[in-house]
Amino acid sequence: MKTAYVSTSIPYVNARPHVGFALELVQADVIARWRRLQGDDAFLLTGTDENAFKNVKAAESEGLTPRQLCDRNAAVFQGLADALDISYKSFIRSSSTEHFRGASRFWTACRKADIVQKKYRGLYCVGCEDFYLKRDLTNGRCPVHGVEPEIVEETNYFFRLSAYQKALETLIVSGRLRILPETRRNEALGFIRLGLRDFSISRNRERSGGWGVPVPGDPTQVMYVWFDALTNYLTGPGYGSNEGNFERYWENCSHRIHVIGKDILKFHAICWPALLLSAGLPLPRTIFVHGHLTVEGRKIGKSQGNAVDPFPLIRRYGADALRYYLLRAVRSGEDGDVSESRLRDLYNADLANGLGNLVRRLEALCERSGHGPVDSCDTRIPPDLSGALDRSDFAGALRTIWQQVGKLNREIDAARPWERLKREKAGRLSEHLTAWVGSVLEISRVLRPFLPGTANRIETGFSKSRIQKSQPLFPRLT
Repeated sequence: MKTAYVSTSIPYVNARPHVGFALELVQADVIARWRRLQGDDAFLLTGTDENAFKNVKAAESEGLTPRQLCDRNAAVFQGLADALDISYKSFIRSSSTEHFRGASRFWTACRKADIVQKKYRGLYCVGCEDFYLKRDLTNGRCPVHGVEPEIVEETNYFFRLSAYQKALETLIVSGRLRILPETRRNEALGFIRLGLRDFSISRNRERSGGWGVPVPGDPTQVMYVWFDALTNYLTGPGYGSNEGNFERYWENCSHRIHVIGKDILKFHAICWPALLLSAGLPLPRTIFVHGHLTVEGRKIGKSQGNAVDPFPLIRRYGADALRYYLLRAVRSGEDGDVSESRLRDLYNADLANGLGNLVRRLEALCERSGHGPVDSCDTRIPPDLSGALDRSDFAGALRTIWQQVGKLNREIDAARPWERLKREKAGRLSEHLTAWVGSVLEISRVLRPFLPGTANRIETGFSKSRIQKSQPLFPRLT
């Protein structure tokens, strides 16, 4: 059996999760479940980034210790994954003992010549946890958070990223490191061709409040969050703590896939592969980069004050309805505006009137005619669906499935089976019902990665010895 590894990024826990992270969770879950549908043993990793300085500042503002803040908020992020039915195999917390052990091991695994200590003075954005050059700023402000960076001067350890410029360009151009969509691949190459600068991988322990992974052999320093956080992709499957698991899901894995947001492309497509090359470890094979969710054109963010809480949406519409909206309404790799009215429209049109109506009418026909279950068959995966998912085109994949939903609804309309039932000719319906139920079961099987709860309900309902009408999958909203 082939193995697959899929990960989300790990978000800071300085505040509650917003719907933007729900998008990333759902996209990664679809990829992992899709691999499993094809017979792979897929390991899905998500978790929380807890060693950032912004978490320290957030804890101070609430009168909490960093540990108290991280424990409280990490539970909320894990709760979101559970509420969305995310099939993760491990939830990594970067403040855990296992992660500290693995991050320390990774530091020492990097080539000694690649890590140098020097004094540095630069423009630092706490929100990004990153240094900027003046040329990178927008009107003197951070291009992501819109704030003026502060000047920081201290002695840190640096990683010689510049030594890997040619190797990184070759990896991306050759496709050995696949970046989707094409625009993000070109962006990464453009950044490399501007000339790579060595980057700081540690921070002063005192300025960081003593919070973070200690640098091996230097108690005055902790690892920079964008060094230690990236190693979660290794420590999650067991680097430094469970070598058998790590070998299975990273070193000997057929598919290693990261799902990330566009604002952290540089760290994942450039810094992370270089660090892995230095440590002599395999690289990810694919990096899928999604866009930002926006409200009235403005990026959703904790610092923007416009974060949309996903939990009320899940309570009002259900997990699968929110999953469907995020996958169907937001074009892969592009920004998308969040609109509850749009969610309601898609819910009624596609879920209630489309799939829900199809299942309900077939259940009613089977109940009235006494039609029993249909023998299961192998899942037939339409080529268009497979191609769309290979490109991480989730909306395109769902369009393919809903074309089948629409086609089946039209077939039933044309056959007018309810008229045959009125004339007591139910026996003649048996062949039609067998075919229609078989088609619905085929739809449910390819729907599993997208709407797992819905697919399970469909398959359970049509596998009973006597098929009967059940509660609507998606009650129509008025």
